[in-house]
Amino acid sequence: MERLAIIELTETGTRLLILDSSNGRYNYLKENFDNFPIGEEIDSDKLLKPKTVSKLVSVLTMYREMVQSYGANKIIGIASNLLLQARNQKGIFEEIYNNTGVQFAIINEEEVVKNIFNSFNNTIDVSKAYGIYVDNYNTYFMKYNRRTVLDYCSIPVGVTNLASKGNYNEMLEIVKNKIKEKSFSFDGGEICIGAGSAFINLGRVAKKIVRYPLEIDNNYLVEKKVAFDVFNFVKGLDLDKIKKVKGVIGTPSEFLAGLAIVEAIYQSFDLSDMTISVARMIDGLVISNVKIEGQDKFTDLLGNSFDNYYEFHKMPFSNNLRVCNMAGILFKQLKVMHKLPRAYVKPMRIASYMYDCGKSVSFDNFEKHNLYTIINSGLCGASQKDLLIAGFIAQNQNPDNFNLSEWMKYKDILSDEDLDAVRKLGVIVKLASALNSSKKETVTDVICDILGDSLIMKTVVSSDASYDILQGMKVSSDYRKIFKKNLQII
Repeated sequence: MERLAIIELTETGTRLLILDSSNGRYNYLKENFDNFPIGEEIDSDKLLKPKTVSKLVSVLTMYREMVQSYGANKIIGIASNLLLQARNQKGIFEEIYNNTGVQFAIINEEEVVKNIFNSFNNTIDVSKAYGIYVDNYNTYFMKYNRRTVLDYCSIPVGVTNLASKGNYNEMLEIVKNKIKEKSFSFDGGEICIGAGSAFINLGRVAKKIVRYPLEIDNNYLVEKKVAFDVFNFVKGLDLDKIKKVKGVIGTPSEFLAGLAIVEAIYQSFDLSDMTISVARMIDGLVISNVKIEGQDKFTDLLGNSFDNYYEFHKMPFSNNLRVCNMAGILFKQLKVMHKLPRAYVKPMRIASYMYDCGKSVSFDNFEKHNLYTIINSGLCGASQKDLLIAGFIAQNQNPDNFNLSEWMKYKDILSDEDLDAVRKLGVIVKLASALNSSKKETVTDVICDILGDSLIMKTVVSSDASYDILQGMKVSSDYRKIFKKNLQII
């Protein structure tokens, strides 16, 4: 286990991240952000005022003390290349180093794009796409395929430096003109992913317009028509009214500037639907700096997301992987019984891997807490609908937990077929868990035969499995209710 600290000097302030890293996985322990008008002062006078530098050093000194109190053994300092434009940049970094001992590396555009790309790949499971990232002072465009950036460019406008350039329509034209200066183009039909506060705000307002019941930002698909409904809605709002819009990121002027950038991108490239990502440049930097033993990179985003979650949240004597593998075996063996398509394999995989995650909330009837734990787990590599279905499957290991009124909250996302799948897969996950009750891999496989009104489940074992079989038989009553067959495990 390694504890890292990252201190970032951005155009709008300072950020501190403290995290634990283990086996290439990471878990954030603390994040601080403090506003400083770094970009504003450099843009106007090409230097950072002594008063601002003094306050900056004071905050960074406090960051260093927090890093020491958390016991971090490594500090990474990075700074926006905008600071290179400050005439007193040498003196700034010397004063910071003399007071904190932290050396800052200026991060160039190529490194920024690399880190954004890493973050995209660790939030959305798409091998071929266009990525757009709206930052404070720049907007980045990239095209990637099979985890390689094929092309990229940037324009010098972001949510902060555009916010003072006039009204919404004036900002819109500024961005469109900046885009015209670039030769970057989008091919029709490719998936488009948008990240940064501007796109997250687009997704959050879009959800309010369509009354979408989930509050997950990552992997939310905004349809083109809904996007323009958002643009038309915000054009009619003054800054005071924007303050009343709940959940948006940034100041009202930054909110407007961000949506003006997004609309300009839509108009300039004639985009259709947009997938929202929570990717951040600094998260990509974290991914680049955590130690990975035994392999260079992870190719299964969902599997990596499981491992990242359980690296820091797993219960003692965890058998989650074995339950997940057994659920996969049962899904195949019981295909003739459940008759569900392969589209439900991923939700079942999530539900079975996280079958006991509700124990982190309460051990008593933990299945009940599985639903919102999975929904809010931050898992990547699955659609929002997959997460929702997985939550209901994991909750319905105890059929008494099913609440129709709760299910109806998501009626615009879920179908009657999904309800049938949740009930059937809830039993399968419960059975997979029961067959691993001893926390030892005694049952390695099962072979199922249907004889009349009974299902005979023959276990393949590595040692005495009598306890696991006994626990498995306790699921027989639930199995009979759902599948209309008697279950016999031998």
